[in-house]
Amino acid sequence: MRYFFLSFLLFTMSNSLQAQKHSTLSPDKNLNLEVFVVDGLAYYQVFFQNEKFLDTSPLGLISSAGDFTKGLKLIGSKTAKIQESYKLDRSKVSQVNYKANEIKYSFTNTNNDTINIIFRVSNTDIAFSYLIPKSKKNSGNCIIEKEITGFKLPLKSTTFITPQAPPLSGWEKTKPSYEEEYTREEPIPTKSQYGLGFTFPALFHVEDKGWLLISETGISGNYPGTRLSDASSDGIYTISFPQEGENNHNGVTTASGVFPMQTSWKTITVGKTLKPIVESTVSTDVVKPLVKTSKIFNAGRASWSWIVWQDESCNYNDQKTFIDLAADMKCEYILIDALWDVNIGKEKMAELVDYAKSKNVGVLLWYNSNGNWNTAPQTPKNKMNTSEARRAEMQWLQQIGVKGLKIDFFGGDKQETMKLYHDILTDATEFGLNINFHGATLPRGWERMYPNYMTSEAVLASENLVFQQAFSDRYPSTATIYPFTRNTVASMDFGPVFLNKRLNREANKGTIRKTTDAFEMATAVVFFSAVQHWGLTPENLTEKPAYLFDYLRNVPTVWDETVFIDGYPGKYCVIARRKNTKWYVAAINGENKAKTITVNLPMLKGKNVSIISDGEGQESKFNTKKLENVSYNLELSANGGTIIFMP
Repeated sequence: MRYFFLSFLLFTMSNSLQAQKHSTLSPDKNLNLEVFVVDGLAYYQVFFQNEKFLDTSPLGLISSAGDFTKGLKLIGSKTAKIQESYKLDRSKVSQVNYKANEIKYSFTNTNNDTINIIFRVSNTDIAFSYLIPKSKKNSGNCIIEKEITGFKLPLKSTTFITPQAPPLSGWEKTKPSYEEEYTREEPIPTKSQYGLGFTFPALFHVEDKGWLLISETGISGNYPGTRLSDASSDGIYTISFPQEGENNHNGVTTASGVFPMQTSWKTITVGKTLKPIVESTVSTDVVKPLVKTSKIFNAGRASWSWIVWQDESCNYNDQKTFIDLAADMKCEYILIDALWDVNIGKEKMAELVDYAKSKNVGVLLWYNSNGNWNTAPQTPKNKMNTSEARRAEMQWLQQIGVKGLKIDFFGGDKQETMKLYHDILTDATEFGLNINFHGATLPRGWERMYPNYMTSEAVLASENLVFQQAFSDRYPSTATIYPFTRNTVASMDFGPVFLNKRLNREANKGTIRKTTDAFEMATAVVFFSAVQHWGLTPENLTEKPAYLFDYLRNVPTVWDETVFIDGYPGKYCVIARRKNTKWYVAAINGENKAKTITVNLPMLKGKNVSIISDGEGQESKFNTKKLENVSYNLELSANGGTIIFMP
């Protein structure tokens, strides 16, 4: 009888443990994570200030170590307080003080296989990762075939998300490459453009409650890049692995590694306003530096002939002209784009590097990433895809004094491709080269993980202003989406700041710019990129007022502090950034109608500032004043902007 009673008691306690909702609060108690098991299935929910932001969302994965999508029992948990201070030297902030409450849940399945799920809950962020522990049963390699991780949004939420492109699509089979248009407040059940789901980061307007951003971080060569599926009819997005055809069928679609096997971190940022989204550092909070070096890699600004003058400009004389432009503008770098190996050659390139050095300008060179995963003809190629070729090329680059590389056309998120990013960054660190990736995946924590990582495209970028009038027409609106989506999680190489009326070497050809000059000046601050490649051309310096260039000669590209001021995706954006003691406040208007925005700028109260704002037509005007009050009225023209800065 005693044995029966004890068994019944243990059975009851076990069932209670499963059904109970286990709650973890943020340090300020505003963010609440609940984890629970129902009928052998693990779930979580997210509340912010007592409002539900994520409803019952699934957890689990299928692996060679066991199926953890069903038959689960919660057997225990372990908590810890995380408190860490760290520095960033190529980011939107320079000092981070990270505080979070961590809980590690342990689950077993019907075969008594074990999986841990680690959650970290900070004041506005949740990050979580799966860990399959090493054991007598688990040795050697582990393969993860699938995640069922999900995110159930309230059905009245709307989206600002961008679709996954089909494999081997786009120009010369270079997609998927995170270069698609964002949705604009589409309802949750809306299917993606290609039926393949959506890429990170994904922004949701959660009914009238606030905002939520979902992303991923912590990937080197240890995991594939994942994405969100299309939403189910009841609003659940689940994690999808890469497609088989990515990278021209090179590599597998699964994840593999040795035990203990840990997945990437999925991240959730929530807020009543967009402030937590813009200011979040969760993408670097949960990762660690992977590569140690005594070498110093400097951020900075770059001149760039290709963006307006295109392929024909990648010749010796034009690049010398743009070196002079970089020197005049006090740029740290010049980017010399594709075909330099043919049009200039290695011997003359060494001369150009020496010339640039004499002007205090560092040279950045373009490379095609490819082996056989795309058919893009631009050279140099087959120099970065194998260790032997890459290291030999990097040794030559170091020898002649090149400072960094822009590497293009990756076309996929398989683990093998993610490892290529890691290998390039690691080798480049050894040879003193900073790195910029184009036609590439979303960077996932790389600003902290790698000392030489500078920036990535992973967005529909400024080349499309040159290629498509339709994109140029939409650009003001699009530009106000990026600061709340792509640019929140990492450095974004959009390539801003254009002053030509038409984006072509010849004044009467090319697409027509629709933004004002003040809008363009503001994008140097609204968009964050550790290396900022500008769309300026030499004639701009004689055609436009000197105060524009005085401002650009001094504007930073990395920051000590970033503050959300105001904005709404697709409509307008106001962001403040600080470098040392100097603040820059930038505003852009995404709509083709003038507007006045009243903002609070406590960091500028009582300060003397310079202001570049909209004048007549596309032209700007300049004035200086002392801001006596916290409140300030921003007068923005249609597709216009303002930049307020401390001289």
